[in-house]
Amino acid sequence: MLKERLRSDLTTAMKARDEVRVSTLRMALTAVSTAETAGTEHHDLTDDEVLGVLTKETKKRRESAEAFDGAGRTELAERERAEEKVLAEYLPQPLTDEELSSLVAAAIAETGAEGPKQMGQVMKVVQPQVGSRADGRRVSTEVKRQLSS
Repeated sequence: MLKERLRSDLTTAMKARDEVRVSTLRMALTAVSTAETAGTEHHDLTDDEVLGVLTKETKKRRESAEAFDGAGRTELAERERAEEKVLAEYLPQPLTDEELSSLVAAAIAETGAEGPKQMGQVMKVVQPQVGSRADGRRVSTEVKRQLSS
């Protein structure tokens, strides 16, 4: 269903001559097709798998923008940020800091973790709950912060 939405939005963007949206949606659909044909057999991706692909592509755009900023290439960084905004429209609403903090606190209580050495146990519990709603680096930072206090 999400893949069909991407396709119909691509058609709409082409009719509107929205260059950034067209190129971003084409890139996203190409990434989805590549994921479908990876491995030994072709298989249609579920919506969750498509979300995973879109999350990876969004992260690539964010990292590229940071790299371009560091190199003084602001025009390319702005392009990457524009593409990231387009992709973000298809991702679930990100977790707020409070929501993430409460999820991590619950996972720490569930696992009984008492220090940074048990971070892996907490991450195993938190990551499935968070899914694609928060970047892994953000989650691990919060887990470290709570385990260190």
